[in-house]
Amino acid sequence: MTSEQSKKGYMFIVSGPSGVGKTVLCNFIVDKYKPNVVYSISTTSRKPRGGEKDGQEYNFCTATEFEKEIKENAFAEWACVHGNYYGTPRKFLVDNVNAGKHVVLNIDVQGGMKIHEQYPEAVMIFILPPSFEELEHRIRGRNMDSEESLKKRMINARKEIDCSKKYKHCLINDDLEKAKEELEKIFLSYMN
Repeated sequence: MTSEQSKKGYMFIVSGPSGVGKTVLCNFIVDKYKPNVVYSISTTSRKPRGGEKDGQEYNFCTATEFEKEIKENAFAEWACVHGNYYGTPRKFLVDNVNAGKHVVLNIDVQGGMKIHEQYPEAVMIFILPPSFEELEHRIRGRNMDSEESLKKRMINARKEIDCSKKYKHCLINDDLEKAKEELEKIFLSYMN
């Protein structure tokens, strides 16, 4: 590690299939180590759902505003999913890392790869399910998906897991407490 990097924070890209427990694991790290660790909040053009608040779950904007920010190169990565834009604000990442904070990005494989291309020092962590059967059980247990949506998620999960070999660190979330310990060890190896 160079002295330049030791003054800066790290970006931690956490990916894995839907239902693997990424959000719970990321929240654990952010809650335990704040204010030195912050969560990257994506920007989206979709409308808030339920009790979502601007600046917490997402930064909400219009499609026109998002497109303007694309032209201004304001996103480290972005995509249009189901007719809505989602992106990672570049300024938030750079400002926090330069201030010595570590940034956690709970992001899909495609977004993770785009960020890593631009910031090769970013730490890549992939969360794996113990099995496809267990993953399907977890997704069904959330009771949020139609059968068609569940099938799409499982197809996507197989594709995402195929990409796990591109990540520096992989851990299996078969026991939540054990997965938290493993993830914390990875973080601490960079934070110290």
